[in-house]
Amino acid sequence: MGDDVKKPKSHLFSILLIISAIIFLLACLLIVFGKSFLDDSYEIGVRLATVFVAFASFCSTTSFSYLVYLHNKSVNKANQDANSRAEMFRNLQFASDNYSIIEFMDRMLIYEESPRYVEKYIKNRSTEFHMFESTVKLDDVLARPQNYRYLSLKIPFKVVEGKLVASIYFEQLKFERSGVSYIFVSGNKKTDTRAYLLYNENTKRKNVIVNLVIPKNSDFFFPDQINVFSKIKMNILITSLLGVEVRGVSELYFTNPEQKEGDGSNTYNITSSNFTLSSMPTISLLHHKENNNIGNLKR
Repeated sequence: MGDDVKKPKSHLFSILLIISAIIFLLACLLIVFGKSFLDDSYEIGVRLATVFVAFASFCSTTSFSYLVYLHNKSVNKANQDANSRAEMFRNLQFASDNYSIIEFMDRMLIYEESPRYVEKYIKNRSTEFHMFESTVKLDDVLARPQNYRYLSLKIPFKVVEGKLVASIYFEQLKFERSGVSYIFVSGNKKTDTRAYLLYNENTKRKNVIVNLVIPKNSDFFFPDQINVFSKIKMNILITSLLGVEVRGVSELYFTNPEQKEGDGSNTYNITSSNFTLSSMPTISLLHHKENNNIGNLKR
């Protein structure tokens, strides 16, 4: 950083010396050639003195202007640094006061996704609200949607700290059963999967709903059986109503489903829920702007 600041200064100083030398040489040449037109040595002395005074005035004025320029540049840089630090502090203070932390609770439900939503999103090549088993290829799902099954995962949650929740995005879902892991990821690697946020008027609880896509031959879930899972690990992004986001990992633990409903859905009683922050709260607009700038630099 210091070398970058010194280089412009050395260049400007070199240019100043070169210009001064050129003016001095031109003045001397005028004196030498002027001697042939003037016989009086007194005239030559006056001209020589005038040239030196003018040259000294030029050098002093230029040097003073250059020093003023360097001073103003240093003051401007110091002011910019101070403003940047103040703005960063304000952003950190705003983010620390307006984030949201949630806790999943009560009962988790897995059931077949409504064909109406499959028709609305998958067949229209929109995968914003769907997560795909890691072995599934998005292009194949869009080309042959009939070869896959579509499930919905619904979990009640509550805000345990902070402001109201505006949105929740899922980066990854990991189900564990008897040492076997089923991993779900977003169809678009550059973005996370958006979840539905629904308020149940009967239970007075908020629910998060995310849709899952699996091959028809997958043993992940069978509607006519009790599908046992011992743990679910979720990498999520929570954005508060005031635009502050936090990333974290939520882990749910439970035993066998309490019951298998008549429609083939499984109800899981959540016995323990843990949420761990993986990044500090940030203002979402600033975070996305930084990511865009990084992406532009890489390109």
